[in-house]
Amino acid sequence: MSLKQKLQDDMKIALRNHDSATLSTIRMALAAVKQIEVDERIDVDDTRLTAIISKMVKQRKESVRMFTDGGRQDLAEKEQAEIDLLQQYLPKMLSAEEITAEITAAISATGASQASDMGKVMGLLKNKLAGKADMSEVSKQIRDMLA
Repeated sequence: MSLKQKLQDDMKIALRNHDSATLSTIRMALAAVKQIEVDERIDVDDTRLTAIISKMVKQRKESVRMFTDGGRQDLAEKEQAEIDLLQQYLPKMLSAEEITAEITAAISATGASQASDMGKVMGLLKNKLAGKADMSEVSKQIRDMLA
């Protein structure tokens, strides 16, 4: 079963259960998918859907930080609930040790030795770690290792 089909099935379940929070979050995700399908005239596959959901999670994490800083804990909790729901549709995130091992392997495979070689390493890791790691954290770690 595709990830898109799983989202649609879960939306139907949320409708039957009158779970408005789950329903609105899934509808938001499906709306983002539909927008891309219409704009680019493509059918979104699981890889692209994972990227879309990852982006939504990242946006919500930023919102949680901003709401917490602004003293709006109620809104931060709502956003966190959406993050928890969306993360169910993402692949299991890699541990810090696994990410470090992937970066080390990519550095040795590309022969990178200085900060200017960072693009080569990121290019190799981007597809490999997409949806499995926070790429901004991966980028920071690569920068630290090459410095």
